[in-house]
Amino acid sequence: MKVAAITKFRRSGSSASQQSGIVMFVALAVLILMTLAGLAMLRQMSGSVSIAGNLAFKQNATALGDRGTEAARATVMSAAFDRDTTNAAVGYYSTWNRLDTDPASYFVNPLLTSAPITDVATGNTVRYVVHRMCEIADAASDAPGQFCARTGTEKSVNKSSDAPAVDTGFLPYYQITTQVIGPRKTVSYIQVVMN
Repeated sequence: MKVAAITKFRRSGSSASQQSGIVMFVALAVLILMTLAGLAMLRQMSGSVSIAGNLAFKQNATALGDRGTEAARATVMSAAFDRDTTNAAVGYYSTWNRLDTDPASYFVNPLLTSAPITDVATGNTVRYVVHRMCEIADAASDAPGQFCARTGTEKSVNKSSDAPAVDTGFLPYYQITTQVIGPRKTVSYIQVVMN
């Protein structure tokens, strides 16, 4: 009886060794699939982080673009500033006579824009250009033959008498184009029309 038991044991042992080889092959295949899935998830996560970083740079550039727009507005609306004369040193042009509407073309020559405003915390640099929306350069907004994009003419009416309405003048529109250059060589443009 002992001989039969040993033979029986050897058959089951030989079957177990065949099974462990198959299990190892299946385990290796599953491990390879899990590794590939992990690498795909890591790559997707890296792309998401990159997209989030780019959105943060864009939001920061837009915020600094507002800073450039406010600096341009303060310059143009200053009482001492001559709005009828072109002053390229500060990025101001008294006419809109350009056929090129690409904002990047305004910043080809940095000497024809405002002085750079640098934000040390983010590494962004801001420049702006202001165009008065008038046809004739270096002429008053109300000069004969001058055509400006402007607000409607306002009339002052004296309600206590029947005097005719008096023309109180108008303000031309100004286009402010702001360029923001970021630390990763990102470039954003913001345009605002004001009067």
